[in-house]
Amino acid sequence: MDLYEAMRTLRAVRRLRPDPIPDDVLRRVLEAATWAPTGANAQPWRIVVVRDREKLARLGALYAERWNAYAEQHRALLADAPEAVREKSARMQDAGDHLAAHFAETPVVLVVCFNPKNMALTDAGQDRPSVVGGASVYPAVQNLLLACRAEGLGCVLTTLLCEREAEVRELLGVPDPWYTAAAVPIGYPLLRGHGPISRRPVARMAFADAWGTPLPD
Repeated sequence: MDLYEAMRTLRAVRRLRPDPIPDDVLRRVLEAATWAPTGANAQPWRIVVVRDREKLARLGALYAERWNAYAEQHRALLADAPEAVREKSARMQDAGDHLAAHFAETPVVLVVCFNPKNMALTDAGQDRPSVVGGASVYPAVQNLLLACRAEGLGCVLTTLLCEREAEVRELLGVPDPWYTAAAVPIGYPLLRGHGPISRRPVARMAFADAWGTPLPD
């Protein structure tokens, strides 16, 4: 698949079939993650490939709890929004409800972990949340998402399980000083799957030389 085509059609696919993923396909997805850049080439991330049904059921219960709380809050925030916004949000919410209800049936969940001791947190002293460490983790996640797209797999980057990190680490035997950055359910799409995406145009996202200065056409 053309790289640009993969990027512009990489949707968050939350409706997944329970069909197993062949080992060779899964290994290609994981290998794609290893090609991502990291500071000093330290690769301070690891992935726990969860296929055990009991563990998936436990992760699913934790995920559903956090999703339901998030969805309720999100619906309340959009109560007075324009109808078109509420309709678009409702479609996303329905897909999220489906994932939460069927999380345990997902063929594979990739739990991405990181070790902050192996990261150069160059913004740690700033008076704001530190984000630089993610630069050595999330490119690997994006690589595996794009690989899923190329392999015809549905996928979605989720972070709600990070709110229940202690339980997830205990369930999966994640040792100190490793922590969780994301959980990526993957499987073959139940419905249409990937396709055209809606994003803000470049003119609203990038500036020329100074904040707010439009780029030349």
